[in-house]
Amino acid sequence: MEIIQTFLSPSAWLALLTLTFLEIVLGIDNIVFLSISTSKLPPAQQPHARTVGLLLAMLARIGLLFGISLLMRLTRPLVSFHTSWVEGSVTGQSLIILAGGIFLLYKSVTEIHAKLEGTGKEKNRASGSHSFWGVIALIVALDIVFSFDSVLTAVGMVSFREYGYAGAMAIMVTAIILSVVMMMRFATPISNFVNNHPTIQMLALSFLMLIAVMLILEAVHLGKVSFWGKEVEEIPKGYIYFAIAFSLLVEVLNMKLGKKSSSGK
Repeated sequence: MEIIQTFLSPSAWLALLTLTFLEIVLGIDNIVFLSISTSKLPPAQQPHARTVGLLLAMLARIGLLFGISLLMRLTRPLVSFHTSWVEGSVTGQSLIILAGGIFLLYKSVTEIHAKLEGTGKEKNRASGSHSFWGVIALIVALDIVFSFDSVLTAVGMVSFREYGYAGAMAIMVTAIILSVVMMMRFATPISNFVNNHPTIQMLALSFLMLIAVMLILEAVHLGKVSFWGKEVEEIPKGYIYFAIAFSLLVEVLNMKLGKKSSSGK
């Protein structure tokens, strides 16, 4: 009954649409990582892997929502430190995000190295040497790291006092489901475009490095770490998304120019 009353409110629908849009925007990095990860599988398995990966990631994100009390406790300092030149604290949330950032940095650097050196790692992809469920586990694990932002955004936007616990949870779960459905709709075209253009693959891997650095700085910022009295600031995500969009625009223009030059010959 509480859920029905919630969705009869115009403000609830506005919150749902806004939150769905934000979930899609925050999921852009997931799609980039999804494209790179599933490219390791044989072409026939890639669409299935993207669908299964996104569905399991959606369930993991909903699970995080229902474990919201645990999530909030993760923001409490576990260990604090204070010296003459550095001070701050360590939280469960910052540790998870830091681990995710370091792992993502490692994966992107090794992928770039494999492409530049032309190692056997690249050749093994076509033969299906990578485990299907190994790739799925990787997608879900990184999505959990990326989900902290979206879950905290959802909790901050939807008022439990206004809609009640059941109503607020219904709005947030619906927004997550709608955003994942949208990502499933566009994941295959984006993945095909990335996988069919080597320069776009390299650009996508560079984006992952940028996102990894952003996660590492965000983890340090969440711990309120400061050096000589100057607190470490996180990189605004708007800057990251603008840099990605601008780089993609330049690359698309270069591709069009290349096609024009080829047809002119």
